[in-house]
Amino acid sequence: MSGLEAFFDDEYFISPDLIEKIRRRRCQMLIHSYLYYVLDETLIPDETWQSWANELVELQKNHHKIKFYDDAFEGWTGDTGAFLPKDDWVIEKAHRLLNLVCTN
Repeated sequence: MSGLEAFFDDEYFISPDLIEKIRRRRCQMLIHSYLYYVLDETLIPDETWQSWANELVELQKNHHKIKFYDDAFEGWTGDTGAFLPKDDWVIEKAHRLLNLVCTN
């Protein structure tokens, strides 16, 4: 997305900052769920994860059609990350984050 582009829904404008926030929260849910459910690693408190999840649920309820793992988050309630995708992108990012934390 170029700096001047923004996303238009049928009814309203979604700012690039808001799109980025939704994408960031989805990344956090994907990566930290993989760390927790697959690698049995916790880098953030459960309360932080749930706060991010709750925020994402609200953001998604109010802003549709964000094109980043949108199928995986369709109807997602924030109750669990156990069933979120664990594809190559998620695995690579989770391991990179874990390595960064463990080496610092």
